[in-house]
Amino acid sequence: MTIKDIAEMAGVSVAAVSRYFNGGSLSEGKKRIIQKVVEENNYVPNAMAQTMRTGKSGNIGVIVPRVNSESFAQIMAGIASEVEENNYSVILAVSENKQEKEVFYIEQMEKSKMDGIILMGTVMTPYLKAAIEKCKIPVVVTGQDFEGIPSVFYDDKGAMCDITKLVLKKKKKLAYIGGPENDIAVGKMRKAGVEKAMEEAGIDKKTLKAVESDFTLQGGYEAMKSILKMKGKVDGVICATDRMAHGAMKAIREAGKKIPEDIAVVGVGDSWADVISSPQLTTVHLYYDKCGHAAVMLLLAMIEHENNNRYISRVMLDYSIIERGSV
Repeated sequence: MTIKDIAEMAGVSVAAVSRYFNGGSLSEGKKRIIQKVVEENNYVPNAMAQTMRTGKSGNIGVIVPRVNSESFAQIMAGIASEVEENNYSVILAVSENKQEKEVFYIEQMEKSKMDGIILMGTVMTPYLKAAIEKCKIPVVVTGQDFEGIPSVFYDDKGAMCDITKLVLKKKKKLAYIGGPENDIAVGKMRKAGVEKAMEEAGIDKKTLKAVESDFTLQGGYEAMKSILKMKGKVDGVICATDRMAHGAMKAIREAGKKIPEDIAVVGVGDSWADVISSPQLTTVHLYYDKCGHAAVMLLLAMIEHENNNRYISRVMLDYSIIERGSV
């Protein structure tokens, strides 16, 4: 059965049936008639034929580093909601934080005639940038601000500066548990925010006891243990993520110290675990769902225009400081 057969059975034009399947303008009467014929005959349009006819597959590729991340899950929820609202489908790929896989999936999604790609938080290298620039379909990156590439990201430096200022109201001897500095957002910019707050408070940033970790609870735990072994007192710990903050809290308690009386702890993420920890964790709320919505809207704007370069856009999202009992 073809759309021509559907048109004859419904007593409408082929163009009307085509508009029905492609979301075009159509009267409610004709929609009902066509829908009845489609349902009675269990008709499903051929995806390849539809792609050839419209030039659009109706599919958006999303590449995530991992699936066991609350932040990525929230971004994905925002993407899924906006995609469904605009009659698109999502094809998901997991890179396992391997850049060669990111490049592979970008190339495969282009070959598979996806309409566009959303690439979640990653580390930019010449290899990856070349793959994005070479790609003939639109690509939007989330969580990172990459020059010359459409992106939706957070004010990481501003957020860390503000939450550090909150800690500095009560504590002066700070430590920092962060990520690798080749990660511009979580590694470099968040540390820069901590240092900016210290400088504005008249505290030498060189006194900051900084340890690099891997964004995990165990990583935060091990980093805090090493900080506690360093010379000099620490009375405040700024963590680049909530998971590392909870690991740090575990190490502090094991050392016989109290939170926040002896050492204050803060993180970033506002995860569900923050409200069941003891004490509850003071943190930065990042609007992950809005990130997903914004990424889809930016990508759709690029898809709808042939000259995609007109839509090389940077969208920076706001944040909120959530004060709880750990400071």
